[in-house]
Parts: sequence; structure tokens; C-alpha cells
Amino acid sequence: MKVGIVGLGFRMSNVVNEFSKVDPDFSITGYFDPAPAGLPNLKAFNIDAGYAFDSFDALLRAGGFDLLMVGSPNYMHLEHIRAGLAAGVRVFTEKPVVIDEAQSMALAELVKEYGADNIIVGLVLRYSPLYIDLLKAKQDNQLGEITSIEATEHIKPYHGAFFMRDWRRYEKYAGPYILEKCCHDIDLYQGLVGERPVRVASFGGRKSFTPQHEPRGKITTDSEVYHIKPSGWSSTDAVFNSDADIVDYQTAIIEYAGGATLAFHANLNVPDEFRRFCVIGSNGMAEGDFVRNYFRVHDARTGDKLVSTEYEGNAYDGHYGADALMVEEIVKHLKTGSPLKVSVVDALEAGLTAIKIDEARKQRTVIDLTECWQRFDRALGRELC
Repeated sequence: MKVGIVGLGFRMSNVVNEFSKVDPDFSITGYFDPAPAGLPNLKAFNIDAGYAFDSFDALLRAGGFDLLMVGSPNYMHLEHIRAGLAAGVRVFTEKPVVIDEAQSMALAELVKEYGADNIIVGLVLRYSPLYIDLLKAKQDNQLGEITSIEATEHIKPYHGAFFMRDWRRYEKYAGPYILEKCCHDIDLYQGLVGERPVRVASFGGRKSFTPQHEPRGKITTDSEVYHIKPSGWSSTDAVFNSDADIVDYQTAIIEYAGGATLAFHANLNVPDEFRRFCVIGSNGMAEGDFVRNYFRVHDARTGDKLVSTEYEGNAYDGHYGADALMVEEIVKHLKTGSPLKVSVVDALEAGLTAIKIDEARKQRTVIDLTECWQRFDRALGRELC
């Protein structure tokens, strides 16, 4: 497989390395990125100056690749996806696919024009062993009818500080925080329930990464922790005095079409982090944690523990082991046409949910999504009931 890359950041370089492990014919024909922060991670490819194009158009004109990999800042995704499709190549794009409602509708129209199979999305957690086991528990009727879900994505202060320093601190570049970071989680539980949300509400703001909480005095271990994770384009050294316009904590409440609910909590300043869920159904309860590496299912009537799994390895390696599994399935899909676990439509639906959640936070209201889904379906070319 030959690929061209637009946006060669840290994340894209990791994905590229995973592709090279799976496909012995994998190669890079060229890339465009004025500040390729991920380039040092690709030393094994022996990329020299000849691989760097001075514009995205030049990369597309040169062609010679089977897949365009889009790792540019989120607000550029729509432009790069559209150009790649128009040039006749399939596209792999990092999440979130787009940053706002208008871009979501525009991409839905591109899906209608070019077909969903021509856009592959890196919503990697759909491929994680823990999520696969959660789906199996549902399929085996161990949960029954899902009634309510409690879930979190909590990250350590060093990771939260990265968001306050990186280009992702601006909604104009990344979209709201709950979209940029938590679209994985929203997609997972939407996929589990198998329904779209009908109403959302949300509350949150910024309390931890504020001037009054900045460590005082000379540089200490306490302050160094906030600069562990490197940032690239448009970054700042400021953490507590950052010009960020994103939140550092947020709670969302979602009601799905069939009446099931999700209460979701995100926080960027959790020293003993966890990313867990508790799914409660008429037949049983499933709980798990992507960071603490466990999964359990209990029967609602007997209380018996039906499943108890402790996963091996470091939970932080490659999105809990999902990076390698995702790439394996994408390569297989491209070579054989086998189905993927997540589609661009799934990604857009999760993204729109996150966008509407943050809109509800800002407006301090409950938002009904009926009209939004009607417009989305029209953009996709679906007939409305």
C-alpha cells in the first residue's frame, strides 16, 4: 500500500508506524506539512527532503498513492477530505472528522456523492478488546435491554496541560473539547445502544487550569509535570494562564431514541486516571475500565459474576492495544473488502452528538436533536420517515 500524508503530527506518525508493521508493502510516497512534528518518529522510512511537498495541491497532483492519510488539525479535515475524494483516492482521516455542525452536514453530502466506503475514520476504540467483549456480552443477552450507562474519560494533569498548551486549546481549530477528546467514548456507547440520541444537556467549565492554581516560585517537580507531553504547531508554554477557550471538566446527559440514558463525565486533572463504564440492563450489568484493564459482567437476578477478565499489557500502549487491531482490520478491508467496525457515518453521528452536547452547555438548555438528524439524513440522501 502506498500512502500520501497531509498533516504529519505525532498521532499520524504513530498510525503510520502501525501500518508498516502490518503491511509489508506499505510505503510513503510523500507528505505535506509545514511543521511535521511527527517526522522524527518515522526514521525507519528514510524520508528525505524529496518526500516533502510545498503544498497539498502539489502532493495530490503528484499522486502515485492508494490512500490519502489526513492528520491535519481538525478544522482542515473537511477541505483535505474533499480534495482527496475529488482526486479519486480513498481517504483515512483521524478523528474527529470535522469540528462543527455545518462541516458535518457538508461531509454528509460528500458521503452521498462519493460513498461512505471511500472515507475511513480512526475511531480506534471500536477495535479495543474491552469494547469487543462488551459487545459480546450484549449479543449473548447478558445485559438484556440497556436502561442506563455511566461513563467517564478522566486524564492525568500532564495530559490535561497538553490540551491547554497545544493547538487543541482553541475550539476554532479542534472543535469543543468533548468532541476532540471524547468523541471515542460517545461513539462507543452510541454503537452499543444502537440508537441516536434524541435529547442532550451538559454542564461544565474550567476550574483547574486557571491562574489561581498555578504553582508558585521557581520550577519544581510540581510544575514540570505540566510540560511532559510535547506539543507542536501553534503551541504555548502557558498552562494556567493559557489563552485556551476549552473546558477542563464537563458532564453530559444523553437520552437515546429508545429511552436509555448516558451520564458522561470528563475531567482533565485526575491524578489516578480512569476511563470506565457501567452499563446496566434488564438482565445484567457490565463494567470495565480501559486504563485499569478489567471487564466484569454480573447477572441481575442471581448476582453471579458471569465474566471477569483482566487484560494483559500496559493499558497505555497504542490506545489499550486498539491501534494495532484497527490497522490490521483497515489493511484487511482495503485488500479484501471485509467490513470495518466503524463507518464515517457512525463518526459523524458521534461528532454531531458531541457538538450538540457542548451547544447545550453554552446555552444552558436541553437540546432536542430531531431537526438536526432530519437535516443530516437529507444531506446523506436518506428518505425521511
